[in-house]
Amino acid sequence: MRPIAYVQPDPEGWLGKFRFSIPIKPRYFETDMFGHVNNVSYFIYFEQGRVEYLEHLGVAEQLFNDEYGAVVADLECQYLAQVYKKDPLRLHVRVAKLGRSSYDLEYALADSITGQLKAAGRGAMVFIDRSSGRSTPLPEPVKEKIAAFEGMSG
Repeated sequence: MRPIAYVQPDPEGWLGKFRFSIPIKPRYFETDMFGHVNNVSYFIYFEQGRVEYLEHLGVAEQLFNDEYGAVVADLECQYLAQVYKKDPLRLHVRVAKLGRSSYDLEYALADSITGQLKAAGRGAMVFIDRSSGRSTPLPEPVKEKIAAFEGMSG
């Protein structure tokens, strides 16, 4: 595997940092003519995992409502091994960093049987005031729940 800055100290050690994961079952329409999962589908998986992570923590309604929202500021994926429709997959999601009005997420797509890392991703979400379209501080209760779940020190 080529080195990826945020996959530290190594793929196995990095996977050990994740406390939340969901199964992913690729669908036929997510594949290309070679039977591979298409590159854009990984971003759909990341979004699904991100939403389920926030729902699991009970903070989704605080981050997405009529007044506020969290928007993707950047998102990337490193494709490490081929993935096919019938591959058993597990997507791991974690918040790696909390900022004033943003949070950085990391994603690990792995074979659910062998643990082989198939893809690694990261991205930033920015919390905004819908009326102004500008960033606004994350609610403290949200930050506290994420920090407690992830074992982050104050």
